[in-house]
Amino acid sequence: MKTLPFSRPTISGQEIEAVRQVLESGWITTGPKVTELEQALAAYIGHGVGVRLFNSATSAMEAVLLAHDIGPGDEVIVPAMSFAATANVVLRTGARPVFVDVDGHSRNLTSEAVAAALGEKTRGLIPVHFAGLAAEIQSLYELAGRHGLLVLEDAAQAIGTSFGGRRIGSWGNPVAFSFHPNKNMTTIEGGAVATSDEALMRRLERIRFHGMEKDAAGAVSVNEWGGKMNLPDVCAAVGLQQLKKLEGFNRQRRALAKRYFDKLPCHPALHLPAADEGHNWHMFCICLDCAKMAIPMPRVKAFFQSLGISLGMHYPAIHLFPLYRRLGYKPGDFPNAERIGEQTLTLPLFPAMSLEDVHRVCDAFELLLVQHA
Repeated sequence: MKTLPFSRPTISGQEIEAVRQVLESGWITTGPKVTELEQALAAYIGHGVGVRLFNSATSAMEAVLLAHDIGPGDEVIVPAMSFAATANVVLRTGARPVFVDVDGHSRNLTSEAVAAALGEKTRGLIPVHFAGLAAEIQSLYELAGRHGLLVLEDAAQAIGTSFGGRRIGSWGNPVAFSFHPNKNMTTIEGGAVATSDEALMRRLERIRFHGMEKDAAGAVSVNEWGGKMNLPDVCAAVGLQQLKKLEGFNRQRRALAKRYFDKLPCHPALHLPAADEGHNWHMFCICLDCAKMAIPMPRVKAFFQSLGISLGMHYPAIHLFPLYRRLGYKPGDFPNAERIGEQTLTLPLFPAMSLEDVHRVCDAFELLLVQHA
């Protein structure tokens, strides 16, 4: 039986030909294709934002924090349920990540939870658009504005997501995207920052490449620290082809998600994700209350694996990792994040999937629930 992965990039002859052309050009690192993709992404997001590419969304977020001079003695509020990079980038700058619990259904930050965690050292917050579902950014921005805080949107999973009729990234604030192979479009590895702040973009350019800048005569100067965070043209060439297909990819993801909602069985132990018209459906994450079914999660995963269906798990609660327990966090601090981390299963969802593939997954759930009724 052919295994159904939970995610797989859709790569065609167009991407392969684009890479071939770059390889044959003799210029394969950061160059004209990066500039072309930055301009194409800016046009796609709209509303006059600029885009700067990085080798990952992790690098992009770290660069934004550094560009705002966030470091030792500062605190940044992050959700307790996300990929570890959301908190790791804060720690990397020398600042302290302050975790708050997420909403139990949307799995996103709420302004009420953030407000309760504000302190004298708070410099910013990083809301995550989990699985491609837009966070309630309007209320978060209003709160941040009253306290003079940076808002850095972690939109690693949200390229093509919209909120209030506009694409995420189009408000002008710093927003980080990921183009990892399991994202809705890929550059193999890569990320980006969208912003309308030209001064911020210039500083990001320095930080992403050794702190270097050139004057009008081409003379190089280094006035601040910079990393090695640039994206090669080979990756940008893939991204240019992927961006052309992104809306089609997202339409298929939405169709697959709708079929999951239509076909998954109703059961008190099975909790479906929050839905929204602007959702790009990067992932379809359900929560399965294994305790209620008296079956351990490893056995559930093994059951699906025996049927040739691969499931993901996105994500364990960050504060329970050893790195963050050393900061004093412990079990019981954030009940929603911990419950979601224990119960989440990420179902297969990618553009090359068919509706029949969805039926196969849903039939497997029916069988599991019958066997453990």
